Amino acid sequence: MNIHNDSVPLRPDEHGILRVGDTRVLYTLVIHAFDNGATPEEIVRMYDTLNLPDVYAVIAYYLNHQDEVRVYLQEREVAAQKVRAMIEANQPSSQEIRARLEARRAAMEKRHAETGQ
Repeated sequence: MNIHNDSVPLRPDEHGILRVGDTRVLYTLVIHAFDNGATPEEIVRMYDTLNLPDVYAVIAYYLNHQDEVRVYLQEREVAAQKVRAMIEANQPSSQEIRARLEARRAAMEKRHAETGQ
């Protein structure tokens, strides 16, 4: 029997974010699912573009390189928090949105009352 050195089916996308196999599924999603108790079979059911051998391979990589993968996961979380903060900073507050909606409703009710509808 020949022993093959298969490569890990992880690839960075154009932003340096790791994807599994030839899919757009994020490596972080697979690892979070695994850490939350999902089996590789359940992960494939969750993300049906994945294939089972790839999921087993990336989980094996995680188990063999936990410290490095944890650093990567933490870096991704920090980046995600920065993006969230930037988006939230550019969005009106929920109080502003509520005030605008209430003003619109009041204006519509006033128009309906004036026209008798």
